[in-house]
Amino acid sequence: MTGLFLAAGCQEKGGEGQKHSVVVTQPEAIGGGARSQFSGTVKEAAEISLGFKTVGQIERICVKEGQYVRSGQLLAVLDQKDYALGVKASEAQYRQLKDEVDRLRKLYETQGISGNDYEKALAGLEQVEVNLQVNRNKLDYTRLYAPASGYINKVNFERAEMVNAGTPVFSLISQGQMEVEVSLPLWTYLHRGDIREATALLNGQQYRLQLRGISPKADGNQLYKATFTIAEANYKLAPKGSGITNPRQQNALQLSSGMNADVVLSFSGEGSASGFALPMNAVFEADGKSCVWVVEKDKVTRREVVVSTADAQGRAIISSGLQGTETIVRAGVHALQDGEQVVVLDERSKTNVGDLM
Repeated sequence: MTGLFLAAGCQEKGGEGQKHSVVVTQPEAIGGGARSQFSGTVKEAAEISLGFKTVGQIERICVKEGQYVRSGQLLAVLDQKDYALGVKASEAQYRQLKDEVDRLRKLYETQGISGNDYEKALAGLEQVEVNLQVNRNKLDYTRLYAPASGYINKVNFERAEMVNAGTPVFSLISQGQMEVEVSLPLWTYLHRGDIREATALLNGQQYRLQLRGISPKADGNQLYKATFTIAEANYKLAPKGSGITNPRQQNALQLSSGMNADVVLSFSGEGSASGFALPMNAVFEADGKSCVWVVEKDKVTRREVVVSTADAQGRAIISSGLQGTETIVRAGVHALQDGEQVVVLDERSKTNVGDLM
């Protein structure tokens, strides 16, 4: 008896046969102003490796890990003694040769020497001048400056250590270049050109986003990685007790790599999914066509529909075949027959525990 009673939850006797019990839903209109929400992760857009342009021994490290630096701020200095001597020697050689060229020019003007000899002297002076500039550049290269404002993420060397040219001494996270990465489903990827507005909620504050790009290749989960840049970088004073006392560090960045973000995308009306959204399991295939069951006066009628795509929530977007006022069977569609009498269940019926139908 108990087994028969439970079976009646899905099929009930009535009239000429048994009636299936069904759970129904209403189509949701989708049009202009559609919005989708996703989870994202904050990442630094640019982590710059900084190193000297010349070889040498580190004389001074001017910053620490985690310190905020401004564009043009001095970060480290190499021992300059040998480079300074090179500049001094080149300057002396240049002065000496310049005096000689000046003397030869006077002789050339009075035809005391040939034009060929004078041209050779000028070429020699130009070469010495180039060597002088090279040595001056090498001396300048012993001082390493921040190319942009941001935070020192890592210091790789200590004072008195030797470094080669180009060896990364610091890594710098560029200020104002934070990005948000989001994995988007197919529907959003197909309508990426219709994104009207993108925002992210971080630390209780809303940020405007700008779409930088979307990978054209889906990952193993059929999701497309999108990258958004944060349109404005918000800063605030470091909280008391944070240990940040240097005035140059007081503009502590609110955002840091690895933060979770709630990203909301708003789509324009033109080109976005127009039609109606239904749970994917409300749609079934019959005779090679997509169909739904429309319930009217406790009877189901099969209706052909056109499914254009799936939205961000995994729902089927019906672009044709529905008016929007229909009552649609949401679950158990494969057990029904066209014209069959059914019993419409309340979603929270005792025979639908857990909303499984």
